[in-house]
Amino acid sequence: MAQEFDKDLRSIQEARRLIEGCFTAQEKFLDFSQEQVDRICQAMADAAYQAAERLGRMATEETSFGVPQHKTLKNQLASRGVWESIKAIKTVGVIREDKATGVVEIGWPMGVVAALSPSTNPTSTLIHNTLISVKARNGIVNAPHPSSWRCCLEAARVMTDAGEAAGMPAGLVGCMSSISLPGTQELMRHEKTAVILATGGSDMVRAAHSMGKPAYGVGPGNVPCYVDRSADIRTAASLIVSSKSFDNSVICATEQAVVADRPIAAVLRAEMERLGAYFVNPTQAGALSRVLFFANGAINPKSVGQTPQTLARMADIRIPEGARILVTPLSRVGKEEPLSGEKLTTVLGWYGVDGWQAGCDRCIELIRFGGRGHSLVIHAADEGVIMEFGLKKPVFRLLVNTMGTLGSVGMTTGLMPALTLGSGAIGGAISGDNITTAHLLNIKRLAYPIKSPPAQAMVGAAAVQPAANDLDPAELKAIVRAVIEEFVQHGE
Repeated sequence: MAQEFDKDLRSIQEARRLIEGCFTAQEKFLDFSQEQVDRICQAMADAAYQAAERLGRMATEETSFGVPQHKTLKNQLASRGVWESIKAIKTVGVIREDKATGVVEIGWPMGVVAALSPSTNPTSTLIHNTLISVKARNGIVNAPHPSSWRCCLEAARVMTDAGEAAGMPAGLVGCMSSISLPGTQELMRHEKTAVILATGGSDMVRAAHSMGKPAYGVGPGNVPCYVDRSADIRTAASLIVSSKSFDNSVICATEQAVVADRPIAAVLRAEMERLGAYFVNPTQAGALSRVLFFANGAINPKSVGQTPQTLARMADIRIPEGARILVTPLSRVGKEEPLSGEKLTTVLGWYGVDGWQAGCDRCIELIRFGGRGHSLVIHAADEGVIMEFGLKKPVFRLLVNTMGTLGSVGMTTGLMPALTLGSGAIGGAISGDNITTAHLLNIKRLAYPIKSPPAQAMVGAAAVQPAANDLDPAELKAIVRAVIEEFVQHGE
C-alpha cells in the first residue's frame, strides 16, 4: 500500500523535487547560446500571449478577483510587452566591451529562481517572472498563492510546453501545485535556490528577506493621487476613474486616495461622478470600512477585487447600479482611519487640500502609512509642482498625468514593463526598479591594465615602464626621490 503524506509534507517534497530538477536543467542551460535562449523565450512569450484571454478568465474564476478582460490585458503585457522590452538585451557571453576602460563584461546567470506570485495578479506575474528569469539563463520554480494555483499551473504548463518544444531543457520552468506555507518556505530556503522573487503582501516579503538568500521583495503600495489646480481636470477625472476600476483595483500601484487642490476639487468631483464615481456618506463609509478591514486592520480577502455593487451588498448599503467606483471623503490618515490605507478593491479615499505644499504633505502621510517607496500619481501642468513632487516624495515611481495601474507597469509609460515593482530600501526592498531580466543577471568582468602600477608598489620597480596616462617623468622622479629619502632617514 502506497504511503500517504500530509499536505505540508507533500508540498515540501514537491518543492525539493522541482528545485532539484530545475537545478539540473539550469546547469545544462548554461551551455546554450544567445540565439537558443532567445528562441525559447520567444516561443514562451508567444504561447502565453495566445493564451492570455483564457488564462485571464481562469484567474478570475478561481480567485473571484477582478475583471477577465483586464486580466487578459495584463497577461498580454506580461508576455509580449515584457518580451519586446528585453529581447534585445544580451545575457550570454560577452555583453559589453569598453576599450577605453579595458573592461569586458560577460553575462552570468544567478541559478535557480524561487518566485512567489500573488492571487491578485497570478498568471501575469508568473508569465513575467518566468520570461525575465529564463532570458538571463536562470531556471525558475513558481510558488502560487493557494487560491490561484490552478490558473498558475496552467500558465506554467503553456510556457513549459512551448519552451521545451523550442529546445528548453525539461524541468527548467516549474510550478508548485501542492501549496502550503512549509512547502513555500522550503522552496525559498533550499540550498540550490539562488535568488527569491517575492510579489505579494508584507508578511510574504518579510519571509523572503529572512531566508538568507538574495531576494527581490515587492510589498504593498498605498498610492496617493494629487490633482493640482493646473491639471486638465476632465482628463484627470477620466484617468482616475478608469484606473481605480481597472481589474477592480487589484494592482498594487492603483490610486488609493485622491488629494484634490481645493480650487478644482468641486469640478473634479463632478467630473468623476459623471464617469461613475459614487461619493458615499459617512454612515456608508463606516459600513464599508467594517467590510473591507478586520478589527486588527488587516484587509478582508473577501473584499479584494470586487465591484462596487458586490461591496455594497456586503456592507448592506444602497448605491447606483452604474457606479464604477466608491469614493469615501476622509480627513485623517493612520490606523484610526482604515480607509486611508491600501484598499485592493474599488474604494477610493478623497482629501481636499489648499495648495500643492499641503498636497505634498498629505501625500507623504499616505505614503508613510503603508506605501513607502512604491508609487505616486500626480495630475498637473505646472512643471515646477511636478518636479517638487519628484524631488520630495519617498517613492520610486512618480506617474505624471496617466493611470496609476497601467503607468506603473509600463503600459502607458516608458518604464520597463513589469508585474514585479520594487519599493527600494525605504520600502524594505533591495531595488526601487521595475524588476526585469537585468536584475537576475550577474556580470563577470575581465579587466585589462590601462595604466602601470606605482613604482613603489613593485618588486624590481625600475623595470616598470610608465603608461602614457601615468605621471610625467618629473613627477615620477620626485616620488622616487621621496621614497629614497624616507629609507635613508629611517636607516632601512
